[in-house]
Amino acid sequence: MELPETIRRRLDDFSRNVLFDQTSAQMSPKHHDTFFPHDRQVLSSLHLQMSLFFNTWFFPLWWISEIVMLQLKYPALPEYYKFIVITVLILMTLIEAIRLYLGYAGNLHEKVPELAGFLLLSSLLQFPLILFQLFNEAILIQPLERGVHIVFTLFLLTQAFLGFVALRDMVRHTESQFHLRQSH
Repeated sequence: MELPETIRRRLDDFSRNVLFDQTSAQMSPKHHDTFFPHDRQVLSSLHLQMSLFFNTWFFPLWWISEIVMLQLKYPALPEYYKFIVITVLILMTLIEAIRLYLGYAGNLHEKVPELAGFLLLSSLLQFPLILFQLFNEAILIQPLERGVHIVFTLFLLTQAFLGFVALRDMVRHTESQFHLRQSH
């Protein structure tokens, strides 16, 4: 399943124009070599892929612990926090499924728009939501919740950093290939 072309194009433009300015995308010496189609450089990040793999196995455990803890503390929560906590849980579940899919597709298939979408979902949506659940004492945080939220936050921070590095490398490589093709 591919992203719609308009979304793909916008994420591609975002990653090229906002994340990486033109001065930082100068070709490094390793990219000055002659390009041979059969001699393709792999740009996927092994560390990012390992983190995504472990996160995929951790997420169901996080979700189950959230449901169990929600059932335990639901009667003690104020009415407005009941709504907020359930909404945050549903949002995080949906975002995480999309985020992990985009991370896998962007990293393994070396697709810049998908990886940019993964980074945006990680930093703009998931990270604030997990911080809300980690630090808002009004939602009666239980010790199990605090533990799984800390692990989830570490996954998010690690993946944001590794995803940024992988995306930067992919954009630089794509740009260097463009310059090499233009010069020939």
